[in-house]
Amino acid sequence: MRRFAFFAPLAAVTLIAGAAAAQSPDVTVVLGPGLIEKADELGERDLLQQADQLAVTVERALAREQALTGATISLVLVDIRPNRPTFAQLAAQPGLDGMRSKSIGGATIEGEVTLADGTRYPVRYDWYSSNLAEVRGFTTWQDASHAFDRFARRLATGRLAG
Repeated sequence: MRRFAFFAPLAAVTLIAGAAAAQSPDVTVVLGPGLIEKADELGERDLLQQADQLAVTVERALAREQALTGATISLVLVDIRPNRPTFAQLAAQPGLDGMRSKSIGGATIEGEVTLADGTRYPVRYDWYSSNLAEVRGFTTWQDASHAFDRFARRLATGRLAG
């Protein structure tokens, strides 16, 4: 009988987690047409990873705030700029220095949030460093990640308009 004493709380937690997962927002991210055209320049793998990263960042922010339960969020990564050269750029231009070359980065995101009751809200957000002095990151996609975080926080706190 003691074995079941352990499983009862475990089953309750699993049931609650399953109910929460069923209510969590559905987030999808696709690449915009302009970005698809830049796939050869920036690297398709990098772009797909950034689209996945945007989805994960939004999902985590919404889960943390328990916001937009039951909503469907369809996002388009319209534009993205790296702070450092991508692998594809380094391969295409051997003169680039992967460590010392840096540029203004950021991202533009558009999409639509459909609430559980069917109400739709368009969303648009962009953030880019305004000059090289602002570029503090050491990673290729630092400013894009910063844009994703800012967008996700705005979405999770109910500021749907860009």
